[in-house]
Amino acid sequence: MTDGAHPSMHSSSRIDVAVNVLSERAANLEPGQRLGTKGDLQAECGVSKGTFNEALRLLQHRGVITLRPGPGGGLFAAAPTPMARLGNSLLALDQATTSVDDAMRVRDGLEPLLVADAVEHGGLADVKDLWSMIASMRSAVDDNDAKRFLESNWSLHRRIAEITPNQILRSIYLNLMAIIDEHTVNVLPSAEKPLDEYICERLQLHVDIVAAIEERDSGRAAELMQLHSGT
Repeated sequence: MTDGAHPSMHSSSRIDVAVNVLSERAANLEPGQRLGTKGDLQAECGVSKGTFNEALRLLQHRGVITLRPGPGGGLFAAAPTPMARLGNSLLALDQATTSVDDAMRVRDGLEPLLVADAVEHGGLADVKDLWSMIASMRSAVDDNDAKRFLESNWSLHRRIAEITPNQILRSIYLNLMAIIDEHTVNVLPSAEKPLDEYICERLQLHVDIVAAIEERDSGRAAELMQLHSGT
């Protein structure tokens, strides 16, 4: 066998080429405007019919284009769905100079909803994972490693978010966490108390939150989340 990329990698890259060409053209048109015929656009992309059709399938699934058969048909720019607009807005936020504090404020508003869903929908496997992440947080506290504590803490919250059956809530939260994580480089002590004391208190608070999830105690979980947001 000769050296080089696997054939599927070449196929994937050709699909990406077609997707990028068609996406860029659709982005410059109003919803309902015609991109062109399938034949003309396939030739412009320089890909095979099968590759072009796979690119069309992906773009239709993403709500970028619509395909109309028959006379006067072809490819048309689609009106973006609410979910597509949401995704584009989050991508724009990540590229903008928006304050991370703003993203964290929204995140903090979503976390009580996620914990409430975890209380209602969390299973044994979920709770086991949460306690494992608590153990990682405890290890970071023992080592007085604030940065690792923060990373473990955020992993815990991501895992809680994965429990919710609410896809929109989960998607918004995880995207916000990705943005915050991208722009956070370290943990600094607050003016009120030493950093080691602060992370010890936060550890205990999260231990109590996971215990409330395990015990399906919605009232206790709500009380703890008020403390979580207020400290």
